Amino acid sequence: MKISREIKTGIIVLGGILLFILGFSYLKSTPLFDNSKTFYAVYHHVGGLQSGTQVTINGFSVGTVNDIRFNDASGNLLVTFTVDNSFSFSKNSSAELYDTGIIGGKGIQIKPVFDGADMAKSGDTLPSSTRPGLTELVQQRLTPLQMKVEGAVTNADSLLMNFNDILDPKTKTDLRESIAGLNLLVKSFQGSANSLNQILSENKDDLDKSITNLGTITDNFSKLSDTLANAGLGQTIKGLESTMGKINAMMEKIEGGEGSLGKLVNDKALYNNLADASRELDLLLQDFRLNPKRYVNVSVFGKKQIDYAIPEEDPAEK
Repeated sequence: MKISREIKTGIIVLGGILLFILGFSYLKSTPLFDNSKTFYAVYHHVGGLQSGTQVTINGFSVGTVNDIRFNDASGNLLVTFTVDNSFSFSKNSSAELYDTGIIGGKGIQIKPVFDGADMAKSGDTLPSSTRPGLTELVQQRLTPLQMKVEGAVTNADSLLMNFNDILDPKTKTDLRESIAGLNLLVKSFQGSANSLNQILSENKDDLDKSITNLGTITDNFSKLSDTLANAGLGQTIKGLESTMGKINAMMEKIEGGEGSLGKLVNDKALYNNLADASRELDLLLQDFRLNPKRYVNVSVFGKKQIDYAIPEEDPAEK
């Protein structure tokens, strides 16, 4: 059968229209033969979200973003997207805008809610939310730190200005001289350290001998301690401790007035009597030495006894 030119032209035109519709649907990311549910979400800022971006639920792709346009005069954006009919969720489920990668890119994920409310149906506007991206989180953390650093720099600048105001020319000169003196002191310490190192290196052999001798002396002391231990020094010390204990007990008895010695030490009247008796005996012996005739009078030929006359300086009367 011969096809006329008009029919061929009509077929070509219809094919072109069909191809145009298919291409436009592909560019709009809207399948031509698709029964997916269409939802809407309103955002204040979409962060570069593009049409054709995948819509996910729990990380699984269930739809695409179809259109983004202004919703009202305030600048809010209305995002139109489709979701596969194979999964149902409550109309209270939210459409969250999130970063799809570290270097950028935005996507929408449905956070399904099963709260017993009516299931979401095509044409519903879902609640929207935005999860901060890595850049926003870094900015949120760095902004307070930046403010603190700026405040610290400002305070440091004020401190330096006040410090410069306090330091007059004379004080600055003195400070420079002090720093120069400190440098000289450090150099002097360094020279002393070098001299000490030189002395140590020159007398290394003598120091080694001294250390060796010290080790020998330590060994000798160790042997001496072993000898003392083997010689019964411990028993001697124990005997000395026992003797000291007995002496302490005897001293306690004397202090308590026990025994003759204790009574002699603690009885003041007896002590005074002994002192007086000793003094009188001393006077008696002294008087006997000075005046023997007072006590002994010997007459060989029967001579009359001469009465004793008390001397003017009688020791007994002093």
